Amino acid sequence: MTSDQVIDLLQEAYNDELETVMNYLTNSIVLDGVHAEGIKESLDLDVDEELNHARMLGQRLKQLDARPPSSFDFEAAQSGLQPPEDSTDILSVIDGVIEAEEGAIETYRALINAAEEADDPVTEDLAVELLSDEEAHRAEFRGFRREYKD
Repeated sequence: MTSDQVIDLLQEAYNDELETVMNYLTNSIVLDGVHAEGIKESLDLDVDEELNHARMLGQRLKQLDARPPSSFDFEAAQSGLQPPEDSTDILSVIDGVIEAEEGAIETYRALINAAEEADDPVTEDLAVELLSDEEAHRAEFRGFRREYKD
């Protein structure tokens, strides 16, 4: 039997993935400057992957007779990933992406533990897969971060 904690974490992750899609998409559009192109391209590619994560989480919730959150359930939390006032402030976006990925990593690690405790190997496997993707995104943006000086 899947626990309420598993459902709550799946819903939290779903919400976070959709917020990430919104912020990645906006940042991929509004950033300016020569150094912005690589970041914009990466964010644009990541939009599709993060949206797919939300789809997978939503499908898992449906399989568990739970409902993915809708827009009335949405609570924004990614303050660090908001588009900068200065559209050439690439560093703030890079730092925001790293922060968002670390939040996702933390959520997926909690989901792995909760799913294991609930004897829910399907959710556990899904969380492991998504954790791997988020760790790869974080590594990519840590690489971008090393290219910039404060």
